[in-house]
Amino acid sequence: MSIPQTGGGPIENVDQLAEYLASGCKPIEEWRIGTEHEKFGYDKATLMPLPYEGPTSIKAMLEGLRDTYGWNPIHEGEHIIGLEMRGANISLEPGGQLELSGAPLATIHQTCDEVNEHLREVQHVANQIGAGFIGLGAAPIWTHEQMPMMPKGRYRLMTDYMDKVGTLGKQMMYRTCTVQVNLDFASEADMVKKFRVGLALQPIATALFANSPFLEGKPNGHKSWRSRIWRDLDPARTGMLPFVFEEGMGFQRYVDYALDVPMYFVYRDGQYVDARGQSFRDFLNGKLPALPGQIPTLSDWADHLTTIFPEVRIKKFMEMRGADGGPWRRICALPAFWVGLLYDDLALDAAWDLVKGWDAETREELRVAASVDGLQGQVGKLHIHQLAETVLDISRGGLRRRARPGFSGMVPDERHFLTALEDTVEDGMTPADELLAKYHGEWGGDLSRIYDEYSY
Repeated sequence: MSIPQTGGGPIENVDQLAEYLASGCKPIEEWRIGTEHEKFGYDKATLMPLPYEGPTSIKAMLEGLRDTYGWNPIHEGEHIIGLEMRGANISLEPGGQLELSGAPLATIHQTCDEVNEHLREVQHVANQIGAGFIGLGAAPIWTHEQMPMMPKGRYRLMTDYMDKVGTLGKQMMYRTCTVQVNLDFASEADMVKKFRVGLALQPIATALFANSPFLEGKPNGHKSWRSRIWRDLDPARTGMLPFVFEEGMGFQRYVDYALDVPMYFVYRDGQYVDARGQSFRDFLNGKLPALPGQIPTLSDWADHLTTIFPEVRIKKFMEMRGADGGPWRRICALPAFWVGLLYDDLALDAAWDLVKGWDAETREELRVAASVDGLQGQVGKLHIHQLAETVLDISRGGLRRRARPGFSGMVPDERHFLTALEDTVEDGMTPADELLAKYHGEWGGDLSRIYDEYSY
């Protein structure tokens, strides 16, 4: 989850809210790719999640990365809670999941180099302190009671709020990991088209990256339990956003939606002020109960936007949020998948032609089917495996036409980053299917073997 936002003075006119989003519009030559991924850390000796403090801990990881590789620390009070360097940052999810939020880069070659360098650094420091890291969509064995809580003020507020608005919010916070990509848009119309395609095809990404078939030591009945969690978390701030497909969608319509999402907090002077359930509309009028008489800044608006969790989210850029965390070789496949679809006009048009006839019910049913059955999911005459094959072909064409070479020109474009997904479509086996086959086969139901065989 995000670190506090900075910059931006008081909001003097409500039009500034939509203008903030619109200020993200960029010409195509300035479009960038920002890849984020989370992973679970654990103590190799006990196979338990890393606590915040101790010789084998999250704090030791952050300090090791700081001291060995020159990352700059980010503190909240006396606690180190993140790192930053060259436009990238490392942050903590509530249960200690370590997240890299990559710098905005021009090509997938560059973002994959960044991911590889980060994972090599993490692996080196982890080995020194006796820790391991693994990429999965959900913690396979640990219970909620076994998870630590990171010392971040927003997480204390969110934890207490989650049980009031859904049943699975704390599972999301403490026991899930994702990989996502952040992309740019050229204009309001371009944002809308990408938003619609991104939402409609998010279930395909969920199916391709499904990697969370276990919960508390046994199969949970879903290929992506992480996706299941998001369906019962907080309906006010999650979901497939049917309004995005309605006439009149634009920056202002998203602002109207965001203003109706209850607040979590306001960040002031290094502290999180409890504003749970309160209204940003009241804040605009100086009537927020948590801070009576004060009006918000653009930083407060930016913070509020980070507390909204739909399958696609916009800020000054667009986030694709439907994929489970996964193994090293699949992290770069997620940005390749979406860049191929959304950063080429012919691909974007083809993707829109594929999904424009789907109604809100179909999109939601696909979301459920992807969560439960992965590539084997079906909604009416729509087979997710066939859709994935079609969508992957569209993405491949988009990357070919983008023609961004890598490795000193030896590789003509970015298509090879789709190889892991091509293998999945060819054999019909998602990471979840592979894990289940191991569990029921050679592992003999011993899920602890997942750490040895699937850690980075």
